[in-house]
Amino acid sequence: MDALTAFGLFAVTLMLVCYAAEDRSPWFILAFAAACALGSIYGFLQGAWPFGLVEAIWSVVALRRWLGRQA
Repeated sequence: MDALTAFGLFAVTLMLVCYAAEDRSPWFILAFAAACALGSIYGFLQGAWPFGLVEAIWSVVALRRWLGRQA
C-alpha cells in the first residue's frame, strides 16, 4: 500500500466514523466536513476529479450543517 492509498483509506475511514457519531456532538459534523475535505484532496491527487469534486461539495454541505447547529 503506497502513501496515497493509505491517505485515502484514512480519509474515508474518518468520514465513516464521524458520520456515525454526528448525533453525539456537533463537533463530529465539523470533523466530518474536514474528513470530506481530506477525501476531496485524495480524489484530486489520485486523478479521480469527479470524486474530488463531490467530496468538496459534501464538505461544504457538512460545514453549513455545523454552522446551522451552532446558531
